Amino acid sequence: MGTTEANNLKSLDKIYIKEIIETKAFGSKQVEQRPRELVEMVGDIVKRCSGSPLAATALGSVLRTKTSKQEWEGILNRSMICDEENGILPVLKLSYNCLPSYMRQCFAFCAMFPQDYEIDVQSLIHLWMANGFIPEQPGVCHETIGEKIFNELKSRSFFQDLKSVPFDKRISTSARSTNMYCSRITCKIHDLMHDVAESAMGKECAAITTRPSQSEGALHSTRHLYLSVNRPENHLNASPEKGSPAFQTLICDGYVKEDMKILSKYNSIRALKIDRGSFLRPKYLHHLRYLDLSGSDIEALPEDISILYHLQTLNLSDCRVLERLPKELKYLTSLRHLYTHKCPKLKSMPAELGHLSCLQTLTCFVVGTDTSCSNVRELQNLDLGGRLELRQLENVARADVVEAAGLGNKKKLTELELVWTDNDQQAQNNNHKEVVLGLKPHDGLKALRIYSCGSSTFPSWMNMLNGMVEFTLSSCKKLEKLPALWQLPVLEILHLEGLPSLHCLCSGGTTPITFQKLKVLTLFAMEKFEAWWDTDVVQGEEPIFPKVEELQIRWCGGLTASPKAALVIMESSGRVDTKCRSAFPELRKMMLNDLNMFDRWEAVEGNLGEGVTFPRLEELYISHCASLSALPKRVVIG
Repeated sequence: MGTTEANNLKSLDKIYIKEIIETKAFGSKQVEQRPRELVEMVGDIVKRCSGSPLAATALGSVLRTKTSKQEWEGILNRSMICDEENGILPVLKLSYNCLPSYMRQCFAFCAMFPQDYEIDVQSLIHLWMANGFIPEQPGVCHETIGEKIFNELKSRSFFQDLKSVPFDKRISTSARSTNMYCSRITCKIHDLMHDVAESAMGKECAAITTRPSQSEGALHSTRHLYLSVNRPENHLNASPEKGSPAFQTLICDGYVKEDMKILSKYNSIRALKIDRGSFLRPKYLHHLRYLDLSGSDIEALPEDISILYHLQTLNLSDCRVLERLPKELKYLTSLRHLYTHKCPKLKSMPAELGHLSCLQTLTCFVVGTDTSCSNVRELQNLDLGGRLELRQLENVARADVVEAAGLGNKKKLTELELVWTDNDQQAQNNNHKEVVLGLKPHDGLKALRIYSCGSSTFPSWMNMLNGMVEFTLSSCKKLEKLPALWQLPVLEILHLEGLPSLHCLCSGGTTPITFQKLKVLTLFAMEKFEAWWDTDVVQGEEPIFPKVEELQIRWCGGLTASPKAALVIMESSGRVDTKCRSAFPELRKMMLNDLNMFDRWEAVEGNLGEGVTFPRLEELYISHCASLSALPKRVVIG
């Protein structure tokens, strides 16, 4: 690289760093609204950041809260010059030291996680709550304050690499897409920010991911411990010989083989994560606020868990052999978050679940048949949010019971799953349609997924879910007609699977049909599906799927063609427009598999695809389409 090119790159780096600092320091203020004396100081600040975007973000965020030249100078006069020995750490430590004390405590706690660890944001907030790090605010719940703390720390780059992670992908492997809507978020911490947290916490936090022998003596001043070693019980059982550590947080990600009776010695624990539950002795854990047994092999929790009056979070997700919950669960009066999804052997919920008046999260409610268990009416007075799965709905005896659950009043719900057991016995129960009708949610719901419902049609309230981003229907064997899904204004993901009685996607439309926002469309295992719309649907001149980027169609043996193509403008340069005919003008990925009758690229008789294009196509996969003899004449694959 020549000298001139290197100088140009350095200039671009400085411009980029300057933009970051100005954006963070001045926020949304217009240029003319920014104090001139502060703008003139930005050049000196750029030098302090040594070309690091992370340092620029951290320092700019600190300056955002200062409004005078004297305050800016006070910040810059602190010992924070970057040098070869310390790099940008002085700037990052300054950013940390300028945080309010409760935010410093929340972030420094993260030193207990190893570097590059993927942190579940919701669990992190619950751990903050368990340890009493979140300050009280009149009339505001701790979870809301915790979210604000996290968002502020994220805006200052203490957290990064945010990613959406689904709770549970029930649909077939071939249809699993990163585009699914989900409410779980994970994040990571930059290595240098992790160093800042470690320097703040000293020996109070420890992350042990090596052999136990390599970390002897690390436990005795540790309050928050992360263990990712095989047989962590061997490591913990040895520690009382040198004095019992006063753990507040203990997270074990390693395989536990033997009972950990030694936990009775750790009676200060507020937060515990471990993959075995048979050893739990609640009488020694009376300070416990957070208990994560997800993925463990427990069949049942001890009945005396009901004495854990301070317990706020109980995570039992993915406990594959869990058969029942404690009968006296109703006495956990502080419980706010109960995770019970992916527990296939769980057959019912304990009685009087509605007594848990603080409950905000219940990821799965299983409808039982025993008169001593809770029915969905118990949900009526619970202010639930996030994700809710209602399972074994075939056990609902009367439709008015589900209506009493009051889902329409639960404005914090974002995802709703309605699940019937997929077996022949459901045919004997003819109230599926009434049950769905009674389970109407609020119209701001983000995702609705329905599995194995025996109704032939769905109620009109589905057309009014104006906030719905994802809609999934699976194994609804009697369904003959879909709701008017094109009327949903923000629908982006549509997944249909195992609907053997459905013959078309759109029916009964009196106005031209367009899925305005749809980006992902998957159609699987629908042997009678043969048309995109019925004969009564009004067809306009605009594309039906103007925004679809991913299309997967499999095992739809009756489908003969893709939708009718429309004339679209792909590029416009001055007075010259580049036009083409396309059914999917934004399609990037197309997969067609086992479509025995598919023989045309457009649903118009006599048109074999001449002139029909896929102008944005990047991936094309076609398999077992015996009647298809050629690609479109003008297919473009990027």
